[in-house]
Amino acid sequence: MLTLLFSIFMLLVFGKLLFFGIKAAWGISKFILTIVLLPISLILMVVGGLMSLAFPILIVVGIISLFTSRT
Repeated sequence: MLTLLFSIFMLLVFGKLLFFGIKAAWGISKFILTIVLLPISLILMVVGGLMSLAFPILIVVGIISLFTSRT
């Protein structure tokens, strides 16, 4: 009985840590994608001659960023 109780509490504690780790990883991934990867990819598209593709992507991302709230 004590082993079962210990196992349940251990799963609760490490489950909370797992969810915290997933939330932290999602935040870091979002930061890297929006601050680093998107501008670099747009610059490489323009340098590579894909202005007709980079400009609409920039417009769509700009419109989305206007309508989403920062929380």
